[in-house]
Amino acid sequence: MNGDGAARITLRAAIGSFIFHGESTPALSCVEIEAAPGRLTAVLGGSGSGKSTLGRLLAAWLAGGRDGVLRGTLHLDAGGDPEDGSLVFSGTDDDPRIDPAAWADHVGYVPQDALAMLSGVRGTVEEELAFGLENRGAERAEMVRIVAETARRTGLTGLLERDPATLSGGELRRLAVGCAIIDDPGVLILDEPLASLDAAGARTVMELISDLLDRGVAVVVLSQQVDQLTRLASHWLVLKDGGVMAAGRPGQLLGGDLLAGSGVVVGGAQGPRPVPATSAPTAAAPALELDGVSFGFESSGPRSSRLLQNVDFSVVPGEVVAVTGPNGAGKSTLLRLFNGLLRPLDGEVRVGGVGIAGVPTGIVAERLGLLFQHPHDQLFERTAQREVLFGLDRLFGVDAPMKAAAALASVGLDGAEDVHPHELPGSGQRLLALATVLAREPAVLALDEPTVALDAHGFERLTAAVSAAAGRGAAVVIVTHDLAFAQAHAHRTMELKDGVLVGC
Repeated sequence: MNGDGAARITLRAAIGSFIFHGESTPALSCVEIEAAPGRLTAVLGGSGSGKSTLGRLLAAWLAGGRDGVLRGTLHLDAGGDPEDGSLVFSGTDDDPRIDPAAWADHVGYVPQDALAMLSGVRGTVEEELAFGLENRGAERAEMVRIVAETARRTGLTGLLERDPATLSGGELRRLAVGCAIIDDPGVLILDEPLASLDAAGARTVMELISDLLDRGVAVVVLSQQVDQLTRLASHWLVLKDGGVMAAGRPGQLLGGDLLAGSGVVVGGAQGPRPVPATSAPTAAAPALELDGVSFGFESSGPRSSRLLQNVDFSVVPGEVVAVTGPNGAGKSTLLRLFNGLLRPLDGEVRVGGVGIAGVPTGIVAERLGLLFQHPHDQLFERTAQREVLFGLDRLFGVDAPMKAAAALASVGLDGAEDVHPHELPGSGQRLLALATVLAREPAVLALDEPTVALDAHGFERLTAAVSAAAGRGAAVVIVTHDLAFAQAHAHRTMELKDGVLVGC
């Protein structure tokens, strides 16, 4: 893209151990991996297996000495002397140090949280893509050309003038990928690259990866599930508890029970169906209603340009409804209308038969619990227990600690009460955010992309939580791109597209 394309680089790592400062147990032990030019390698594992830690080490987002104690070797080989580019770490004070900026010239990285990849100081997608080029002093004409080509390859051409803060989760992920590839790295490391993507976005990313492999880029994908992308890898490395559980070709490891107990999601929806499709209640009064609701971020714009147009929707107690649709269709916006974080331009939102216009969002939240798409948007306390307890005493008084403990146990986080929320893996953070919603026992649960970052165990916890909520009479609305989960676990599936919500 930027001339002759990426240099053909091999990245090898032999990690004897990596221990975070303040911890006694290694996050990684005896892990070896090679990313070779033109080859796709997949690192699979459940939540807490160490795969994201491995990715951050390979990308120099973690460093021995600064972040923990690393023993082993990292080796970037551009085809010259096999000793050239090797770093040997013994865990002593005189270990060599990686220059992150120089490393990033060769190794691109997209973390599990795509937002962490972005500068946060640019006002448009175009400026965000150009940020790295500006830092290396690219000529303006070259910069314009490269940004346009990167936008085309990542499906962002129509979004170049958008503020990154207004993008959907899938659009943000494609932007993060664009920022990672814009300097033509020889090695690309992608953590959950298909998370939050609709079908078109997933195709775009897969086509991009295929093109990069053809150009000789070494690609490493980190994932908690066997999907259409990881199945294309030539080699799998399966981690559990920081060590290698299995390694080999996908066909070898998919046979038998080699992945059992790994936490890796194999196939579609996980866990038992919460409620039979025929048991959806219909006679009860709606727990949540949208009556002719329209919404647009530019209130003075024409009706035809509104994100939502004349939406009618209702869900009754005990019913589970899934809402699907392409990235940017307005699904997350729809959920924010439910509890008053956003207010409709036309129409009315009613919770429990009562309109919420003019009602403070905090009051609405007592009846309608919203799980955000990005867990860090609702995690702010110092421990998991404090997170779930926040505001709970006002609802349940002396029973608040019991309710908090039950919510943590329901998502498998009993025993993690004193852990800082941001020290939990991605799956744990999402489940903790879910626990903060479940603890309040709202009449309506609105869950935004709840399956993202979940491993097989997390899927089971989510399924059980949805089942229990519907069983006690709560109405549940799930926004998701996981069509298998929607079809397996919802009474009804609806699609939001072109501002209109219709049944599938």
